[in-house]
Amino acid sequence: MTEEYAATVHGDPIPKQHVEAFLSASAFRSAGNCASNHNTAAHARQHTAALSARAERQRRRWATQVIVTDELARRACAERGLDPPRDVLPMHLLTVPESDVADLGSIVAAALAHSPAARALVADLEREQHIPETAVRDYYDRNRDRFLTPDALRRGVDPYDEPTPSDIQPYEHVRNAITRELRHAAARRAFFAWLDRARADVVYAEGHEHPGDPSHPDHEHRH
Repeated sequence: MTEEYAATVHGDPIPKQHVEAFLSASAFRSAGNCASNHNTAAHARQHTAALSARAERQRRRWATQVIVTDELARRACAERGLDPPRDVLPMHLLTVPESDVADLGSIVAAALAHSPAARALVADLEREQHIPETAVRDYYDRNRDRFLTPDALRRGVDPYDEPTPSDIQPYEHVRNAITRELRHAAARRAFFAWLDRARADVVYAEGHEHPGDPSHPDHEHRH
């Protein structure tokens, strides 16, 4: 691998310029009017200058993982006969929900936000998931607090203080929504399992390793 490549996927190179373009597009921007606010601009320059070399290296490794995940997802979509958008990577800035970062980790959350192929793969995995009726019913029985009726919520009914049956939405009314939620969660788990397998054959250039790779001194066990 030459120094021009951030990684190779099954021997095919991923140029460093893809990582740099992603980093540039995903940089944080102030919502204020920086053009007319010299103090804000000066503060931004000071903040940029203060970023440690370690943080910059980890940010580049993080971005490499997002780019690699997109490439792996494109290959998986091709194998499955899926046809997501063909652009190399959408470079417009998208908002990554904080809940997704908490549930998925920042790498996967960012990949799903920025990669049409990754989203198409998750959707296809979701179609494959079979949720047994027993699992749906068990979820309903164990989470009655989530199914209070609107009237019970208005009256401030305590879901943990033996609410009456009339305060709980009937199983038949919420069954489909529960099934969709469980299928979505199962698809995300399947995506994680797929990604772990798919990354096994990726080779990274120095400085582009996984942020949690213990072989480099800056590693952090974060995803």
